[in-house]
Amino acid sequence: MTKIQVQTGGKLYVAGEYAVLEPGQSAIIKNIPIYMTAEVEPAPHIQLFSDMFNYSVGMQSDSNYALIQESIAVLADYMGKSLEELPPFSLSITGKMERDGIKFGIGSSGSVTVLVLKALAAFYELPLSADSLFKLASYTLIKRGDNGSMGDIACIAYDDLVFFTAFDRSRVRGWIEDKDLQTVLEKNWGYKIEVIKSGLPCDFLVGWTRQPSISKDMINLVKSSIDEIFLRATQASVLAIKSALEIGDKETIKIELEKVSDLLVGLNPAIYNETLLDLKAASQGLDVIAKSSGSGGGDCGIALSFDEDDSKILKKRWCQAGIDILYEEKW
Repeated sequence: MTKIQVQTGGKLYVAGEYAVLEPGQSAIIKNIPIYMTAEVEPAPHIQLFSDMFNYSVGMQSDSNYALIQESIAVLADYMGKSLEELPPFSLSITGKMERDGIKFGIGSSGSVTVLVLKALAAFYELPLSADSLFKLASYTLIKRGDNGSMGDIACIAYDDLVFFTAFDRSRVRGWIEDKDLQTVLEKNWGYKIEVIKSGLPCDFLVGWTRQPSISKDMINLVKSSIDEIFLRATQASVLAIKSALEIGDKETIKIELEKVSDLLVGLNPAIYNETLLDLKAASQGLDVIAKSSGSGGGDCGIALSFDEDDSKILKKRWCQAGIDILYEEKW
C-alpha cells in the first residue's frame, strides 16, 4: 500500500439551524471548500498526528485525539476487525479550520470525523458511499454524546449544497447502546439527504466575525426556547427556500431568508451578537440578503448578493465592520 491522501471540507447553514435539532425538521446546508487533508501510509504501528496539537500518539487514551481514535475504532468494527487486527498505519491530519488561533466555525469536529473514516476506507480499499460515510460519522459522534443535528455531517459527507431532514437521535442512541454496529447501520434511521442544484445566479459570500462561538454551548443555551411555532414557521420557510433555489426565484429567497433570520432573532438574542448584527445590517439598501449561519453568537454569517456592484459594496462594509471575507463563490 502506498500513501493515500484525502480531503474533507467545511459547511455553513443557509437556513433551518436550531429547528433541525428536532426530528423531522429540515435545513439547507452549504459545503465550504476550505479543506482538511489526511495522509495515510503503512507503518509498524498505528501513529496519529494532527497539526492542531504539537505531538503524535498511538491508540493509548488521549483527550485531544479521542475523536480521531473513536473514528478509527468504529471503522475497525465496521470491517469486523479488532484494533490489533488492523494493518497498522500512520495518519497525519493537516489544515486547521482557523486563523491566528481563532476557529472559523465551519464544522471542524464533523470534518475530522468524516476525514478519518474516508481516509482509512481509501487506505483499506473499502468502498464507502456518501450515505455510508454519513451514517458511520453520525454513529461515531452520537456514541460520543454529541448534541448536534448531524446536518453538518450530511453536508460534509456529500460535499455539496444539501437539503437535510433530521432523524430521531435519541432513538439511534438507544440502538447504539443495545445493538451491534452492523444492526444499527442496517436500520432505517428516518433522515433525508438531497443534493440541491441551485438555478439561482448570485454571489454566495461568507463573512467571518473572528469571534469564536462554541456550538454545543449555544445549543444548550437556546434549545429550551424552541417551540412548535418556531419549528412550523422555520420548516415552511426552509421548504420554500429549497424550491426557490431550484427554480431561481430571487424574491422568494429574499423574503424567506429574512423570515428565518427574524425567527432566529426572536428565538434568543445571543444568536445575533453585535458583529453578526453588523454583518446583516451591511446589506441594507442593496440587492442582498444576509443572515447569521449555524449556532450564532459569533463565527460566520452568509449573504446572497444578486448584483455584482452590491457584492463589492457589501464586502467593503463588512471589512469596515471588522468582518473578514472567508469565502465567496458564484452560483
